[in-house]
Amino acid sequence: MRKSALWCIPCTFFVIATVLNLAGKLIGLHELSAIVKPALLPLLTATTLAYLMGQEHPHYLGTGLLIAAQLFGCAGDILLIPSGFPFFAGGMVAFLIGHICYMGLFGGYSWKGLGAGVWAIAIVIMGATVFGLVKAIGINGVMFWPMLIYGFGLMMLIFSALAGVLRMPRRSRGTWWILLAGAVLFTFSDALIAMETFDVLSFSARPFVIMLTYLAAQALLAVGGIRLILRK
Repeated sequence: MRKSALWCIPCTFFVIATVLNLAGKLIGLHELSAIVKPALLPLLTATTLAYLMGQEHPHYLGTGLLIAAQLFGCAGDILLIPSGFPFFAGGMVAFLIGHICYMGLFGGYSWKGLGAGVWAIAIVIMGATVFGLVKAIGINGVMFWPMLIYGFGLMMLIFSALAGVLRMPRRSRGTWWILLAGAVLFTFSDALIAMETFDVLSFSARPFVIMLTYLAAQALLAVGGIRLILRK
């Protein structure tokens, strides 16, 4: 088998694991979902790494940032399986570091040339948006600042992708739209988790919708990240 085609093997297992996880969420087999969940991001990471290493001229820094983001996502997944505040806080930190890695990958392109005035306006808008959402959900006390910081990280992720959509050459817009969709879906999934955690919103299909949007987000960020690294 050619080296460039090896990524199909972990990709196939990722798809199978995704179907099993979502099926478990949908029909209430939570044990199945819990068993499969730790394998999801490692399989996506293996797919990403195998694909990029199969290229003639891999971009090692970009590849490292993308792989690191996925591995921290894997750590977050594992930490959120048990219940309890220390695991929840650890999962948040892991995902936040992953977001920073994603921003290091594509923010390095989309932020170039942004003036101080644009940054000031963007930070004020993002900060106000996150503050309003955190207050609307009813998060107070010890979790207020951690959730505010984490939410701002998500807004920065969206801003980084949106800047690419608005500023990058037209030929690469498709890549930036993929990254933006991934960032928005990631934020939507985490917002559902926050609303459930703080007793704002609950519905029977919530676990399924959270995992569906989360896995779609990670897959889109992987595809967009690969396209960005390969300059597509």
